[in-house]
Amino acid sequence: MALFIAFLPMTAHADWQPVEVIKTYSITGTSGAELYDSIGERGPLLGPKVRAIAHTDFKLTWTRKYEPQPNGACTITTNIPKVIITYTLPKPTGQLPAQTRRSWQKFIAGVEAHERVHGGYIKDMVKEIEAMSVGFSVPDDPKCGKIRVELTKRLGEISQKERQRNVDFDKVEFSDGGNLQQLVLKLVREE
Repeated sequence: MALFIAFLPMTAHADWQPVEVIKTYSITGTSGAELYDSIGERGPLLGPKVRAIAHTDFKLTWTRKYEPQPNGACTITTNIPKVIITYTLPKPTGQLPAQTRRSWQKFIAGVEAHERVHGGYIKDMVKEIEAMSVGFSVPDDPKCGKIRVELTKRLGEISQKERQRNVDFDKVEFSDGGNLQQLVLKLVREE
């Protein structure tokens, strides 16, 4: 038996806005090289032994209403996201010499801009989920169970696409001559 899924015309709740939060972790040093070494010792863990310069994470929850329809289908009639995007960035604890401070300001501005691209991908993903799921309907689902299974499958596909965008972006940014590689070199050289 084939499963037919309908998308009924409904409006998205376009008023949502992401909450964006910046968290910092403390680093020490008075030169660009010392600051970068401290990042390597204290940066956010991305695995058991892998530290990052910075990190973007998010928490996404939804207010959804699944409604059985007179024809036996189940339809999502309310679909409102709440997303909190958290950027974790390094922050020196002490006073920096003038040249190091100038180099640091360029470095951290570039790092934050990089992380905000990741934040943009998260926002795009939420918009795509919202567009896909507003009015999403599964026939022959009066108890609204099949719709949840089908929705989860589609959300997994959208999430995987977002993860791949992040991986592809980081590959370019960290490649030889890439933006982040250049930011690190300029910080260490105090350019």
